[in-house]
Amino acid sequence: MKALIETIVRPLVDYPDDVAVTEQEEERKHTYHLSVHKDDVGKVIGRHGRVAKAIRTVVYAAGSNSKKRIYLDIM
Repeated sequence: MKALIETIVRPLVDYPDDVAVTEQEEERKHTYHLSVHKDDVGKVIGRHGRVAKAIRTVVYAAGSNSKKRIYLDIM
């Protein structure tokens, strides 16, 4: 899942080397924390959050056959 998130986000940003995804696993959920360069935050979030919503939709769909709930936080 980390590779999927990085694959989606890297082409969107100006500083692809600063893209980092960390994961935190709990009993009923998997949380992925996406951090990018401070100048790229707006590009990842998009206008009115449209890009962030699209990224989350793809990630949630990819993890739909998992028994744990998946969350994506953009930092």
